[in-house]
Amino acid sequence: MASDRGIKPFLQFWGSSPLLRVLAVLGVTLSFASLRVSAAAAADAVVAQDGSGQFKTVQEAVNAAPQTVDPARRWVILIKPGTYREVVYVQREKRFLLLRGEDAAKTTITYDLHANRLGPDGLKLGTFRTPTVQIDADDFSAEDLTFENSAGDQGQALALRLDGDRATFRRCRLLGWQDTLLGNRGRHYFADCYITGATDFIFGGATEYFERCQIHCLKSSYITAASTPENQPYGFVFAHCRITGAPADIRVYLGRPWRDFASVVFLHTEMAELVRPEGWHNWDKPARERTVRYTEFGSTGPGAKSAARVPWSRQLTAAEAAALTPAAVLGGVDNWNPLAASAAPSATASK
Repeated sequence: MASDRGIKPFLQFWGSSPLLRVLAVLGVTLSFASLRVSAAAAADAVVAQDGSGQFKTVQEAVNAAPQTVDPARRWVILIKPGTYREVVYVQREKRFLLLRGEDAAKTTITYDLHANRLGPDGLKLGTFRTPTVQIDADDFSAEDLTFENSAGDQGQALALRLDGDRATFRRCRLLGWQDTLLGNRGRHYFADCYITGATDFIFGGATEYFERCQIHCLKSSYITAASTPENQPYGFVFAHCRITGAPADIRVYLGRPWRDFASVVFLHTEMAELVRPEGWHNWDKPARERTVRYTEFGSTGPGAKSAARVPWSRQLTAAEAAALTPAAVLGGVDNWNPLAASAAPSATASK
């Protein structure tokens, strides 16, 4: 994926700003180097492998972050370019933490645990003990980073596990093979992200909204495996996304139900030919056809064959689709809006 993925939206926004126009009139120019210096100055902690920051590992910086419940005092950890081979755990007490990279293509947190590896107790780790990064805290954010599980085709191997509520990811890459992303519980928002995997690589019972993301498939298998609880109105919603894949001859299902009431929606998503005409699979459990909630609206591309979809999926009406905004899907009882939450300042800014 191109390394300017995070730069273009920045330029599109600031290129038309009154501030930049004023600076241009005054003959003042900004370089990417100066922008990076500004980002480092705004951070509360810096991680750098070469020792130029306060910490050399991401986990050390997370451990040193204060415990806070104040949304006006977000703690920002800037991670300098490099490959950080470590397992990272953000404990529940570390709320309002933001991990920020300078470029997702150059800043990677990676490890290679997989379900069949033996743990310290001599038993196989199993699926849920394999994440490279696990987030237990609420109100977590990440920007311009890569989360990777590099185990490859070794069975279940999580790049990212989310157990906290109100998490946001912007311009991030999630790389893996089987079970790349586990949204175990909570509400999560992904914008302009790149997610790759082979089997069930977006799975779990969380409510998650994916906006303008690229979903890249690596083999003939299944994209989603939702386990949405029966009383939960939404599971996974993909809006204005792209489904791509390689090699060219693979064929994938949009999803199969890990649990009976799996909920997955694709809105205005561009689907390559690799998406099977039937779209969905019942996991060889016909009874789940009566309970799953698989819907689409406005899909485009050679894989968007709505007339050929399984009869137990449904095409939404225009009104139903328009109602599925990030605020509506993720709002919950506290009316969380991830688009507004992105403006929360750092702890440094509020000191």
